[in-house]
Amino acid sequence: MIRKTALLVVLSSALLAPLMAATPGTAAVEASRQSLTVSIASITPDVPDSQTDEIKFAGTLRNDTGAPLSGLRVRLRYTAQPFTDRLKMAAYATDQNPATLPGSASFNSAMDIPVLAAGQQVRWEFTATPVQLGYRSFGVYPIAVDVAQNSIPMAQVTPQRTYLTYAPPTVPKMPRNQLAIALPVIDQPHRATDVDPNSNEPLFVDDKLSQSITGKGRLADIARIAQVAPSSVTWFVDPSVLDDVNAMSKDYRVKTKDGEERKPANAAAGQWLQTMRTALAPAKVVAVPYADPDVAALAHQGLDDQTNRAIQLSGQRARALLKPDVKTTINWPPAGLLDPDALDLLSVSDEKVDRVLLNSTNLPPQPAVTFTPDAASTLDSVNGPVTALVADAELSRLFEPSGPTSVLLSRQRFIAETAMIASEPGQTRPRSLVVAPSRRWDPNPTLVAGLLKTADRLPWLRLTTLESIKPGKASVPRAGLTYTEQDRKEELSAKYLTPVKEVALQAQLTALVTKTRTQSAFDAAVLRLTSSAWRNSTRMGRAATKLVSGAVDERIKRVEITGTGPDRLRTLAGSNGVVPISVKNELGAEIAIYIDVKSNNQKLLQVDFHQQKPLTIGAGQSGTVQVEMKAVPGTSGDATVTVQLRTADGQPYGKPQRLTIRTTGYTGIASVIVGAALTVMLAAVVMRVLRRRSERKLARVAKNRESETV
Repeated sequence: MIRKTALLVVLSSALLAPLMAATPGTAAVEASRQSLTVSIASITPDVPDSQTDEIKFAGTLRNDTGAPLSGLRVRLRYTAQPFTDRLKMAAYATDQNPATLPGSASFNSAMDIPVLAAGQQVRWEFTATPVQLGYRSFGVYPIAVDVAQNSIPMAQVTPQRTYLTYAPPTVPKMPRNQLAIALPVIDQPHRATDVDPNSNEPLFVDDKLSQSITGKGRLADIARIAQVAPSSVTWFVDPSVLDDVNAMSKDYRVKTKDGEERKPANAAAGQWLQTMRTALAPAKVVAVPYADPDVAALAHQGLDDQTNRAIQLSGQRARALLKPDVKTTINWPPAGLLDPDALDLLSVSDEKVDRVLLNSTNLPPQPAVTFTPDAASTLDSVNGPVTALVADAELSRLFEPSGPTSVLLSRQRFIAETAMIASEPGQTRPRSLVVAPSRRWDPNPTLVAGLLKTADRLPWLRLTTLESIKPGKASVPRAGLTYTEQDRKEELSAKYLTPVKEVALQAQLTALVTKTRTQSAFDAAVLRLTSSAWRNSTRMGRAATKLVSGAVDERIKRVEITGTGPDRLRTLAGSNGVVPISVKNELGAEIAIYIDVKSNNQKLLQVDFHQQKPLTIGAGQSGTVQVEMKAVPGTSGDATVTVQLRTADGQPYGKPQRLTIRTTGYTGIASVIVGAALTVMLAAVVMRVLRRRSERKLARVAKNRESETV
């Protein structure tokens, strides 16, 4: 016989606020609050395993109807029939029809509440045993708690539904399934370029990160989970988050409407980083590609190189900032979705991706199965087989509920789901299961910590790392990567990525022009522009693209041809000669540059310049080449040439510049003619001078004779 325990009436009552005139929206909210609310706070033990186990149910009942109520009875509803599959369990959780509640309303597993004043809350409590509930075998059973008034179920109260798993020993022993849990530390980029070019301090586009790592911020909550999570959890970390937090641990700047605001070093940033280092030291950590790029979009829009660079940079930064054994060979793509193009791109990276974590819709079983399939499967890529691990959608949602729930209800559902999987008919081999909440989740630390603790103690589960799960005999055939047209539309668009692609090409030039041809200083900045975070925030992504583009242009201009103004004429004396062209290097590193010079009018001026080796110019210095030019015979005046700087592999560097060349040259015959003419002119001048001298002399002689005669 079910025993009724003593009821403890606790907590104080409160007067309801006076009713006020309200808008229709507010009135609806008020109406929803004017109800009777029953909730289950605890079920102990949560997994009874003996017929005689005493199960204690406890919770609260609150009266928000606005009036006192009497003759209330909180009671347990149950049935001796267990669920037969997970689909029926899911339907039970969402069904609000009172007709689908467990059919038996217990008379003894109940508690009477004689009077409940308006605004008052009371605690209820009662017990039961599996044998009294009619449980005879291992299974998941529906239960609920409702409220009746004078033995009639009350319409004002929504019964609290949940599950109770009864787990007596079974023969044969139930298989113990492997459970791998993947938890993400992924955010959106908070910087465009790494630093402000003027102050050389980190430059942020917003200050949201400082809020996220403190108090009840999202990243602060994730750090709390990391501190209590078992070492079997696999963590997926975006190193750009670590980079941004690390940058914030020093003095930094934030973009504002009016310019920039200087911020002092954030002590919480250093504390968060240290907390994560300590918490994740014993755990398996995987670095997602730097800034979490939209790999599928990159594959489809011709930005293939960015994926490989993101994986390289990811490993470097994560190992420097977090721990040295971080892996990059497992990929968890945006939304857990890949198509064959994206898979191939990952598989051919330098640090070959050989394992991917996918959404269940991306790799469905074929044919469909009525049981929970093993998580592991194998995909074919252009670079060989890749292990695919498919997350269980329902288990994953429990770590990140979409609606209001409680830690208790989530725990009971998790226990029930995993127990049902273990007891599915015909499944005698241990299977592998994977839990993976959404990649930018906003977790409840108490709920997640409770689920992790529960998973670690359930006898039908064995926690393991993601890396340890491999395809085996329990694997089922799957349909191959299923990537819909809607999935394609969710990617970063060609319109968005076209300017990003141009910025990436220009940024690469700043590295190719250097003598050592090192990686571009803008690699991280460009990767931030490709982040999947911009799928739903393209406006912010475009703003960041403009900032990076401006910074790249400014850096390119640090290598320039001098003397290119319209008033800076170059003179070619004679019919041929050399014109010096100088290049100034303010890039901060030694460069190796080629100079391409072409005449814009071959009928006026011809250029004969072939550079055999690059012009090397030290940082802060200038270099000059002598360019042979030849004026076309019979011409003179101004002509123009176009000068283009080029990298060692021939790519144009910067914008082409136009120089004006003034020619004063003449041909050989023209020179003879001019010379002869000058000689004749000179002779004529001399004869004229002599003639005038002779005439003046004769005049003086005649004058003297006249004087003597007189």
